[in-house]
Amino acid sequence: MPVITTNTAANSALRYLNVNSAQEASSISKLASGSRITQASDDAAGLAIGTRVQSDVTVLQQASTNASHGSSILQAADGGAARISDILQRLKSLTAQSLSGAVTDTERTYIDAEYQQLIDEIDDIATGTRFNGQSLLDGSSDFAATAGVDFLVGTDAAVDMLTVNIDSLDTTTLTVAGTSVGSATAAQNAATAIDVAIDLVSTERAELGAQMSRFDYRGQMIETSIENLDAAQSAIMDVDVAEEQSRLAAAEVLTQSSISALAHANDMSQRLLDLMR
Repeated sequence: MPVITTNTAANSALRYLNVNSAQEASSISKLASGSRITQASDDAAGLAIGTRVQSDVTVLQQASTNASHGSSILQAADGGAARISDILQRLKSLTAQSLSGAVTDTERTYIDAEYQQLIDEIDDIATGTRFNGQSLLDGSSDFAATAGVDFLVGTDAAVDMLTVNIDSLDTTTLTVAGTSVGSATAAQNAATAIDVAIDLVSTERAELGAQMSRFDYRGQMIETSIENLDAAQSAIMDVDVAEEQSRLAAAEVLTQSSISALAHANDMSQRLLDLMR
């Protein structure tokens, strides 16, 4: 029924114009941000899941750094242990030289001078092998404690922990403190102590290597997890550009159609007045 007091057609056209304009604005927002979810109403469940996944990725990125730090600490300790091992090999050679019947106690005094300097160097290396200001091999750091130092290398602080333990490798621990090669008898005792020290350093280096290997493998696992979680988050949160562009094109056409229909609806009342002339 044609009336002039209520323009139902215009109201309907305006409602559709608002709906189509909102869809057009939503598509533009998604394309501009690159995200499929620009407000919670777009996908409440997807937003909750995507936010949790992003949180896990953030933690894993730091966990990857933690694993790298743990490996670096162990590498620094192993570097110092390797130099101590080299010194012990030299000390072993000096004991053998001192035990030669071709030398007298006078020559043994000269040999012992180098021997004592190298004993002091072991302690200097144990103290000087540092990471972030902590000496790693003299037993003074937290890493030498029974419990060691824990590193978070995952998303669950209750289970995703790796522990770094580094034993002391100073001359007291290695049982070579106070040894000498100034006499044949002293050299014989020193040779026995050095054998023990070499075994201790070799055992500790093997332990350091095992810990490094674990940190390296965990770091690789973390990187894989980050890659997979990033892909999962992308599937949940990222906009499909081609699909959203199609929606935008459709919304633009519908918006233009709504504007045209609204213009015609507003002209309808004017055309009805022609009947009254």
